[in-house]
Amino acid sequence: MTAATLLFLPPDDSQPWRWWRIRDDAVEHEGEGLPEVGVDDHVVAVAPADAVTLHWATLPARSPAQALAAARVVVSDATAEPAHDLHVAVGRERAGDRGGERAIAVVAPSRMAAWLAALAQRGVDPAAVVPAPLLLPEPEEGYVRADLPGQAVVRGRTTGWADDPLLTGLVTRGEPPLALDRDAVRAAAIGAVAAPVIDLRQGAFARRRRRAAIDWALVRRLAVLAGLILLATLAIDVVRIMRYSFGADAIEGRAAAIARQALPRGTGEGDAARMLGERLSALRGPGQGFTRTAAAVYAVVEAVPESEVTALQFEPNGALRVSLSLAGEAQANTVKSRLAAAGFTVESSVFQQSAGRLTGDMTVRP
Repeated sequence: MTAATLLFLPPDDSQPWRWWRIRDDAVEHEGEGLPEVGVDDHVVAVAPADAVTLHWATLPARSPAQALAAARVVVSDATAEPAHDLHVAVGRERAGDRGGERAIAVVAPSRMAAWLAALAQRGVDPAAVVPAPLLLPEPEEGYVRADLPGQAVVRGRTTGWADDPLLTGLVTRGEPPLALDRDAVRAAAIGAVAAPVIDLRQGAFARRRRRAAIDWALVRRLAVLAGLILLATLAIDVVRIMRYSFGADAIEGRAAAIARQALPRGTGEGDAARMLGERLSALRGPGQGFTRTAAAVYAVVEAVPESEVTALQFEPNGALRVSLSLAGEAQANTVKSRLAAAGFTVESSVFQQSAGRLTGDMTVRP
């Protein structure tokens, strides 16, 4: 850790605040009161040992929510108060032969809120809140004791508390804790600040992340990239439209060339498709043309029994004069009505009876 401030919360209001300034893995300064702390300074608050109860339990690797739920079960078996009325924090897994075991800290929510409020009034938003006993090194066996600013604490492998002659003797069963010298305490505290065993700022008391300042240079680069993407998309659409346009022009040119091949030699310049249509109309004849009109007449006559066409005459106005020989008047009326239903206008001449047949003419127009 390059620089940090260790701020010791006083056990009660009658005691002063104390602090250590850590720089380059050493305690550079210490003092009473509140140090000058900047907005971006790394501040770690130290909670008094008598306000925090510590437990250790094996909590299998789970999600944070599941680990917290399991920790509340452990706490409920060791406290008279309901676990949901306490602030419970879960530490990281312990490495080594006791992997999977985690520290569990329990503190009254009112105390936690009061500490953070007092710090906020002094313009301090700590990055973490660490129980005081966890600043001491974890002993291989037995217990260790040290005097921290404002309070003496004791720590064992799975315990930690504020030193009290009666309580300490009961917990250690008369075994005197090993007293740590000043340098050992400070070295352990520096390591604990760099990688806290447990941080009380969890759940409702978690530190709020400050929104990062807007990087306008990045915003401008993103805007340029977005503009380039839009331009590339527009260029793709323009190229596609041009390809379609050139393709359509090529198809129209080929169609005109093919149409001009069907025109007679010597035809002047002009719209080949229009001139081809005019020639087709001239060959086909006016109206619907001879072929379509004659085909419709023959189809109707063939469908009427004992009826036949005896002559056809196609007029320049598109009318087709049809001479018919029929078995009787009923057949004549049937032919006329069916031609009318096929979309033609039919005019009948006077039919005459001769040799047992009815003969006459019908003029069929579009």
